[in-house]
Amino acid sequence: MRTHSRQILTVEETFGANGWHCELVEGRDVLRAGFEAHHTRVDLIAQAYPQLNALSIVTESLMPLDEEHLPVALELLARANKPLTLGGFEFDLDRGMLVFRITNLFERERFDSDIISSMVHCAIAELDRIIPYVAIVRDTPSDLLDDLNLPRLLAREDVIPPVPGQEEEEEY
Repeated sequence: MRTHSRQILTVEETFGANGWHCELVEGRDVLRAGFEAHHTRVDLIAQAYPQLNALSIVTESLMPLDEEHLPVALELLARANKPLTLGGFEFDLDRGMLVFRITNLFERERFDSDIISSMVHCAIAELDRIIPYVAIVRDTPSDLLDDLNLPRLLAREDVIPPVPGQEEEEEY
C-alpha cells in the first residue's frame, strides 16, 4: 500500500492543530472533512499534489437544480466568479453539487499551516456565501426567472453570513 506524502500529512497536522476532524483516504494523498457552516453543511476534500508541491481544497454542498433553473444558476456562478482573485465556483452537473475550489503552490514539501488554514476558511466561507443566492434562483418560479436581475441579486448583503468577530468590532 502506498504511504501518504509529507504534504498531505502536513495538512492533517494542521487540521488537528485547529481541532478539525478529518480522515485520510487510504492510498491517496486526499483528506476528507465536514463542517457545519452558517447556511449549510459543507463537505471538504483536500488533495495534495506532491510532484508540484500543490494543495487543492474543494468544498461542496448538495443543490439539485431542474433544467429550467440550471442555466440561471450557472450564470449566477459565472458572475460570482468574475470578481474573485482566489478560487472559483463550479457546479457538478452529474451530482447536483455546488463546488468551490482553491489551489496553492507551496515552496517546500512541508506546507505552511497558516496558508492551509486560510484556504480552508476561504473555501468554506465562499461556498456558504453563495448557497443562499443559488437557493433564491432555485426557489424562483420558472415563469419569473427572466425577471431575475442576477447582478442585483449578488449585490444583496442581507443573505450573507456574518463575518466571525465582526460584531465585536462594531461595538467599539
